[in-house]
Formats: sequence, structure tokens, C-alpha cells
Amino acid sequence: MEFKTRKRNRKKGFDYSSEQIYYVTICTNDKTHDFGFAENDYMILNGNGRIAEEQIHWLEEQYPYVEILNAVVMPNHVHILCQIDVQKEHQGLKIKSVSELMGAYKTTVSKMIHLNGHNTFHWQRSFHDHIVRDANSYENIYHYISDNPARWHNDVHNHVGTGRDLS
Repeated sequence: MEFKTRKRNRKKGFDYSSEQIYYVTICTNDKTHDFGFAENDYMILNGNGRIAEEQIHWLEEQYPYVEILNAVVMPNHVHILCQIDVQKEHQGLKIKSVSELMGAYKTTVSKMIHLNGHNTFHWQRSFHDHIVRDANSYENIYHYISDNPARWHNDVHNHVGTGRDLS
């Protein structure tokens, strides 16, 4: 039996719980449109999209060392620009890695959506991340996230009419 070697998603040897700014993209399984739709340069979130958005803010509440700098929920993916700030560590909490934080996010979003009766919802395995290294990169990513709904009509994963209505 031959096994495929999975592509490494994270930078080898890097401490993803270190004080950095991280840009994360999480996609729905098969890029299904589970969170709403973009119209007139804005996102119109359905019930699932509102859950996904609320849970982004939950990350800050749950983990005091996490600061959300910018985020957007799109029809089939979520962009999060966040900072781990070890100075904000409280009461000796263990600083979770980006993988652990995104795992908590994906788990809570999935659970809440399933509790709302949408048992077919699933995330794509893993997520994409980028370590933000300088002010120019930060500005580009920040604006990319803010402008994402306005660019949705050009997105390769915008399959108009194929989204599920999961109010």
C-alpha cells in the first residue's frame, strides 16, 4: 500500500504560540456557500454566517491573549487577522498555538451550526496561515480582508446559484 505524503501546512520549527500577527483563511468543505452571499460589496450573512462571525469575537473573549485585528466571513470561507499578545496573558493561562485556536474556532462553529439543524455543514481539513512579518504586509492583508466582499464577484470559488440556503 502506498501512502501519499501530506504537504506541510505550517513553517517547520516555528512556535505558532509566539507573539506574532497571523493571517488565517479557513474554508468550508468543498467550498460550499454555507455562510450567506455577497451583494453590493457587502456580506449578507445567514444564520450560519452569523454564528461564524460571533465565534470570531468569542476567540477574544475566551482567550485574553488573542486580539482580532480584522476579519470577514465570506460565503465559503473566513479570513482572520489576529495577534497573539503574550503580555495579555492572564492567570497563568497556557498560550494556545494558532492551530489550537483555529481548532477551537472550527469546533465551536460546527457544533453551533449542527445544533441549529444543519448537520451537513463541515469545514475543509486544516487551514491556510501566514505569519505577518512587516507593516507593509500587514496593511496589504488588512485591506485585502476589508475589501474581500467587494471582490467576491471575481472569486474563483464564487459559484453563483450553487450555494445552499442555510438560514
